[in-house]
Amino acid sequence: MIELPEAFKKKMKGLLETEYEAFLESYEKERVQGLRLNPGKAEAKEFLAKTSFHLTKIPWAREGYYYDSQERPGKHPYHEAGLYYIQEPSAMAVVELLEPKPGDCVLDLCAAPGGKTTQIAGHLLGEGFLLSNEIHPARAKILSQNVERMGIRNAVVANETPERLAERFPEFFDKIVVDAPCSGEGMFRKDEEARSQWSPDHVVMCAARQRQILDHAAQMLKAGGRMVYSTCTFSPEEDEQTIETFLSDHPEFEIEDMGTREGLSPGRPEWGNLSMETLRKTYRIWPHISEGEGHYLAVLRKMGKDEGTWKRKVPKYLKDKAVWKEYEGFCRELFTEPERYLDREEYILFGDQLYLLPPQMIDLAGLKVVRPGLHMGTMKKNRFEPSHALALSMKEEEAVRRFSMKADGMEAVCYLKGETLRIGEAKNCDLNGQKGWVLMTVDGWSLGFSKLAGGILKNHYPKGLRWMGGTVFVY
Repeated sequence: MIELPEAFKKKMKGLLETEYEAFLESYEKERVQGLRLNPGKAEAKEFLAKTSFHLTKIPWAREGYYYDSQERPGKHPYHEAGLYYIQEPSAMAVVELLEPKPGDCVLDLCAAPGGKTTQIAGHLLGEGFLLSNEIHPARAKILSQNVERMGIRNAVVANETPERLAERFPEFFDKIVVDAPCSGEGMFRKDEEARSQWSPDHVVMCAARQRQILDHAAQMLKAGGRMVYSTCTFSPEEDEQTIETFLSDHPEFEIEDMGTREGLSPGRPEWGNLSMETLRKTYRIWPHISEGEGHYLAVLRKMGKDEGTWKRKVPKYLKDKAVWKEYEGFCRELFTEPERYLDREEYILFGDQLYLLPPQMIDLAGLKVVRPGLHMGTMKKNRFEPSHALALSMKEEEAVRRFSMKADGMEAVCYLKGETLRIGEAKNCDLNGQKGWVLMTVDGWSLGFSKLAGGILKNHYPKGLRWMGGTVFVY
């Protein structure tokens, strides 16, 4: 039996009235589990043909699926290859309403742990620019790790305040997600900490903070751009009333009508001073109505037309000829089409770490940046060592040398545990007599690097990610 705060139950009974008992009963049901496929890695048809997971479609998410609670997709080689992201189903609705398109410049303002960021990247398909920001340093690190695992090439991860970003990116973005920090009422079924921290005063504090965040986000959106505001709470103070205040303070914005969406309920007119017509355009996900946790969503459009007058300050790209010579040699050894990487100028060196920036990124000076782009690798004495992020961003056909493994075979498990592999023991391997970097793949999807010499594949799977004994679930 989940113990809900008494003040919360009293509040929800007053708000829901005849629906309250059904709402309360939903807390006794097992919560649903979801994963979202990564279209940057694999097409759904191909993945579904290979996986043994029991998946059913989530109605409001293009790549979203419920999975059986007895399965463990987080302990599978496909997870390590970034083929999917395990995400609460309701949270997947936000990016579906944002509708990012390849080529867009998008901001995920409160992004950790990375569900919405990786979903946005899946819509961009490598074209355009994604700035993913998280104000808390530890959470920003987790966000960066998820960006890496999903093989995202065109994202920058920042650790900044909304205010400082607004100063650097005025009217820069085509689309923005503000998944605002909230009182977390929608997560009470799965999050004991959210229940213990809740209070009416906490709701009021969250609402004030949300309005400040929205004000800064508004400054960064281009005229004609779209912004989705979302929370995982039920409180009207944080939802309809926050939107009411925002629209009053920002007459250049309006709520955009995205139409009826399966599983998403319209807003409640009696919970704010917004008109019935306006309330009809906002959305809620209720745990007693839909298969997901509580969520609120509103789509805001900034009226007018973008004049395109703002000019970005270009970063200082790599000019070191010695570094470039080493990197060029590496590219010609590893890639089947090295010019795809060598015909780019957007490289920067952070210490001895080489990154490829998205072309739209502004000068980084003065910004707290965790991941300035695609991490290519490390410059070491007289050689270049590729990063794990680069491996995960690659497709099998991009690598000159690759070693194929099966998800249900022991080779993949041994590799993920950090063990050395001998190619003489492998079937259908044509690497005999060769040496150099090898892309390791599982069922055709990139998993990491090894270095081949003398018939032995030296394992370069990151030590911090390696599987330990007793944690392997392969179906």
